[in-house]
Order: sequence, then structure tokens, then C-alpha cells
Amino acid sequence: MLQKSAIVFIFFSFMSFSEEKVSVSYYKCVTDRGTIFSQHPCGNNGTVHTLTHSNPKVKVPTEQHFKTLNNLEKQQIIRNLKREIRAKRQKAAILSRNRDRDSRDQQARLNRIMDEDKKKQTIKDVKSQLKTINKLYIKDIKDIDKQIARLEKQLARYQ
Repeated sequence: MLQKSAIVFIFFSFMSFSEEKVSVSYYKCVTDRGTIFSQHPCGNNGTVHTLTHSNPKVKVPTEQHFKTLNNLEKQQIIRNLKREIRAKRQKAAILSRNRDRDSRDQQARLNRIMDEDKKKQTIKDVKSQLKTINKLYIKDIKDIDKQIARLEKQLARYQ
């Protein structure tokens, strides 16, 4: 709702008319590549939106309004992609810290004083646990790296 209000506010601020109210219609189409604003119908999924404005002091920009709306949408998509990439990198750092903590806990088990049979059994168990921890970490990191690569590819397409 806040984003829509910001778009409407910017749209209103660009328009200049006399004392009477003036209405402007535009089309909004949501595609797989994002949202597009246009002065012409852009497909079956396009919706018509009408804005009314009555501020006589505002100057009309030389560019068409739908281009301004498209640029705003593009900037919003870029900002959201950058935030998502940053969140994925933070998630990877958290996974790394968790793996390191679990590894330290397992290796701390080896430093306890115990008899030889118990120590052999503990070493075998610790090796197994470390192998499991590393497998899970590698799997999760690969998934996150794939997601980051996909997001960076999308971001490159918009920049």
C-alpha cells in the first residue's frame, strides 16, 4: 500500500493542470519480468488505473508518465534483489558459524579423560558426526549459492 501511495504521489507531483480536476488513465501489466506501466493496453492481464489531479502549481515533465512509473518499478525491483542477495549471504555466514560451533563441540568430546575402549568408540562417533555436519553444510551452502547466483543474474538483467 505504501509503495502504491508513493507512486501515486510522484505521479501527481509531475502533473500540471488548471484549477479544474483532470483525470489521466494508464495501464498496469504484471509479467514474469516485472510490472510495466503503459499508456496503451499491454495484454490480457493489464488493468486500467485512473488518477485525478488538481494542483495548478506543479509542472508537467517532458517525459511520459508511464516511463517514470516503469523506472520506479525497476528501481524497486533492484533494491529488493540486492536485499535478498544480502540476506542469503548472511544466511550462509550463519550456516558457517553453526558448522564451526558443532565441529568444536564434537572435537571437545575427544579431550575428555576416558579409558581406551571408550575413547576409540568416541573417536569413531565424532568422525561420523563431523562427516554428517559437513555433508549438511555443503548441501545447504550449495543451495544458497545457487539462489544467490540466480538473484545476481536477475539483478544484472535489470542493471
